Amino acid sequence: MRKLITSALPYVNNVPHLGNIIGCVLSADVYARFCRARGYETLYVCGTDEYGTATENKAREEGLTPREICDKYHVIHRDIYDAFQISFDIFGRTSTPEQTQIAQGIFNDLDRQGLISEQTSQRTYCQHDQMFLADRYVEGTCPHCSYEDARGDQCDKCGKLLDPESLLNARCKLCGNPPGLKETKHLYLDLDRIQPRLATWFEKASDEGAWTRNAVQTTQSWLEKGLAPRPITRDLKWGIPVPKPGFEDKVFYVWFDAPIGYISITAKERPDWQDWWLNPSNVALYQFMAKDNIPFHTVVFPASLIGTGKEWTLLHHINSTEYLNYEDTKFSKSRNIGVFGTDVQTTGIDIDLWRFYLVSIRPERNDSAFVWSDFFEKVNSEFIDNIGNLVNRTLVYLKRNFQGVVDMSAADDPHKTFMDEVDKAFQEVTAQMEAVRLREALRGILALGNRANKFFQDMAPWEQIKTSPERAQATVSVLAHAVHKIAVMLQAFMPRTSDRLSGMLNSDITHWQIPQVLVDGHVIGDPEILFPKLDPKDAEKWRKRFGGEWVNPSLVDLRVGRVTKVSPHPHADRLYVLNVDLGESKERTIVAGLVSHYRADDLMNRNLLIVANLAPADLRGVVSEGMVLTAERKKVLDLFDLDRYLPGTRVSLGGEPVAQITFETFSSLPLSVKDGQLLCEDMAPMLGGEPIKTVNLDHGKVR
Repeated sequence: MRKLITSALPYVNNVPHLGNIIGCVLSADVYARFCRARGYETLYVCGTDEYGTATENKAREEGLTPREICDKYHVIHRDIYDAFQISFDIFGRTSTPEQTQIAQGIFNDLDRQGLISEQTSQRTYCQHDQMFLADRYVEGTCPHCSYEDARGDQCDKCGKLLDPESLLNARCKLCGNPPGLKETKHLYLDLDRIQPRLATWFEKASDEGAWTRNAVQTTQSWLEKGLAPRPITRDLKWGIPVPKPGFEDKVFYVWFDAPIGYISITAKERPDWQDWWLNPSNVALYQFMAKDNIPFHTVVFPASLIGTGKEWTLLHHINSTEYLNYEDTKFSKSRNIGVFGTDVQTTGIDIDLWRFYLVSIRPERNDSAFVWSDFFEKVNSEFIDNIGNLVNRTLVYLKRNFQGVVDMSAADDPHKTFMDEVDKAFQEVTAQMEAVRLREALRGILALGNRANKFFQDMAPWEQIKTSPERAQATVSVLAHAVHKIAVMLQAFMPRTSDRLSGMLNSDITHWQIPQVLVDGHVIGDPEILFPKLDPKDAEKWRKRFGGEWVNPSLVDLRVGRVTKVSPHPHADRLYVLNVDLGESKERTIVAGLVSHYRADDLMNRNLLIVANLAPADLRGVVSEGMVLTAERKKVLDLFDLDRYLPGTRVSLGGEPVAQITFETFSSLPLSVKDGQLLCEDMAPMLGGEPIKTVNLDHGKVR
């Protein structure tokens, strides 16, 4: 049976966070890697979901066209998934001719089956923005649980599905104004007429495919309530045109056409796409997603395919997670809370350790949370002190004492019992993977590591070698056998680590097979430390950085400015008014509190470090267009040694600064001087490739 695997298509207009990654693409990747290693013919398909209101509004925000937004964010998504070693067979996009052709074809088939109807209704319309509002762009109070931030399609608190017109105190997400109602005509998919066939399919598929509990419960809830006709068109510009007279100004509603993207993305890259998507007797479809996507994959999408009357490949197994939160709150890009895909590589933590931790906390039955302290603790204690320790002590001992030669000829009953335990653990993990219980499978691998470490300790080869070198060699050889099995199993979870183990073992581990052993006479490669332990002190640093408390230093425009004039402040004796050349067409006026520390002559023609994009501020009647930075310790001020640089030379802080920042934003930067050098956290800002030095102070704050 072929394995067709998909992960929910991410919206193209955002940057995925860790919850998105483990809920969809990473989970699917772990399973896809397992399937390939087992020898199954496997196709893993994903791509960016690019049509709809969300894209139109993002384009409006950024001053780009919808196509330009899609092009920009598709690359961002692709690069993030590449960094996470996601092994898509196809990663495409939905804004293609193939998507239009296949979506329109499915619609026409449904229309010919008499399953499309027309309805005229009052829909939410924003007079301020002069547009009909998609469901997710209406917010308000849930009529069921009174949650004040419910969306127009679903309440995130109670989970009830909603219509935007049912919200209380509704507001437009774009402008905040209350929307009105305006009459419009739309096409509906008559789900009520498809329900009997859908219910029959659901009973069979959910049992045979062992659907996850939340998927079964959500689908049952929809069916028990009774399906109703559902609108599949919208009053938008950016989308697939509706091929029906009288609806030329409409496009398909994104939740009708988005799941069809799995098919069109395959069709764009594979001439044999119908062998996968119109071949239900030979293909098993596995779909991975978070719980909010369940009804669209267990009701709307399969109903659309069933209703065509064609033999489409329908869902076999759905693997739907609960939500992954961040520490004690939700991920929020706008509030700089949480780790997003673009942040991961900035930490310097190996991507396999991220993969390991995310699978270990995968929210399979309940919501879970990414917690920095727990991340470091689990990586150190459950992986490095366990698997890493086993690999190092086993292979180093085998290499150092027996030239790396595997020889189990002297194995006795304890060795054979242990090898049986290893093979049994391998079989159990294999069964867990076949059942797509990924977190349990990973726990099985860790349990085997703990058992192998105990065996090493109990057998004490360092004692055995004194009286029976052959038995000591057998001990570390059977332990190498355990490491080999672990390496095979880790290839789905930590592919780079598995590859490194393959090199250390000098063995091919690409196939997931139970009979694999390292035969007597096999010579292993050179052992190496898998990972150094993570420093727990860094956990707090990263927690602060991604907890909304951190300001990106690259936002700040620091430049060298040369003082051309020094005047007393007309209303404040302790302040100077400086004219400063920042390499611009016009000099700036900057107010600085340096009177009690420097004479006017000391500052003339001197280069200072200037915050050049600070919002102008009225300081006692004089508008200051920047700020002078100084080092301070015990009320002693010191300037920076910048005289060899040209006015306007910009300090490198790792990115492009924004046009303007507030004083509050700047003051959040952790600037300091250590050993006479300017630091921002642990980073040393550079000028012309050189660190920035003070004149006199070795340590101090910067203000």
